[in-house]
Amino acid sequence: MSTQSLSAQPLPTRSRGADAASPSRIGPARTARHSLALAGRGVTKFMKSPIQLVDVVLTPIISLLMFVYLFGDAMSGGDTDRYLRLVVPGVMVMAVFQASIGIGASLCADASTGIFDRFRSMPIARSSPLIGAVLADLVRYVLCLATVAVLALVMGYRVQTGPVAALAALALLVGFALSFSWISVYLGMLIKNPASVQGLMTVLILPLTFASNVFVPRDGMAGWLGAWSDVNPVSLVADAVRGLLNGGPVADSLFGASAWMAGVIVVFFPLAVRAYRKNAG
Repeated sequence: MSTQSLSAQPLPTRSRGADAASPSRIGPARTARHSLALAGRGVTKFMKSPIQLVDVVLTPIISLLMFVYLFGDAMSGGDTDRYLRLVVPGVMVMAVFQASIGIGASLCADASTGIFDRFRSMPIARSSPLIGAVLADLVRYVLCLATVAVLALVMGYRVQTGPVAALAALALLVGFALSFSWISVYLGMLIKNPASVQGLMTVLILPLTFASNVFVPRDGMAGWLGAWSDVNPVSLVADAVRGLLNGGPVADSLFGASAWMAGVIVVFFPLAVRAYRKNAG
């Protein structure tokens, strides 16, 4: 199913019984195919309106420059290279986490246009529009990470491991963003105002980010804050990425990060689909 065919189909008249029955006959393979077609729709929207990608470019640039050149000397005792090894992986985590805000606000705006009623009238899985939107956001995450990587190289950061470990770090960062984006998707389906979705996601992201080891080492934190940082998903992902890029232990932090990512998907994916069905109904 192509994006063009989705937009070209006339809006059929649906009955309550037919609408409820059709999704039960759709298997995983067709769900994946429909989701990819709708992901193509989302990518097309980005291509037609590149202004939507400005935030994922500017935010990591400002964050990395500010923390390295304004606060780096104070936090590292003048050793900028050592601080780069700490902060570059952390900024990568923060940047993709912040990029996940956009999907909820975008879906919330789509809900007001009636597009979900059109999707619901089609013989596609109920989860396909949401999965497609999440997959389309890969463009934002890849662009965000590419921006951080290029700027970090210019500033003098160098990967201390190899290409396989570096690719694994990028895969972990994208997986983290995709899994936690389901929180944003759920809020986008639950709340009618895109600005409110952005505000609530910011309220969630800022405490998780700044109460982590993204910008300061764990050893420099107060006891209670250090204890929270040890289990904070942002800290766990940052530690795993540091191990993959700089060298060092990875297993414990990777296990903890994977547990958080799986838990978020298990909880918020069904909640988001349920909220979507109510929203579109």
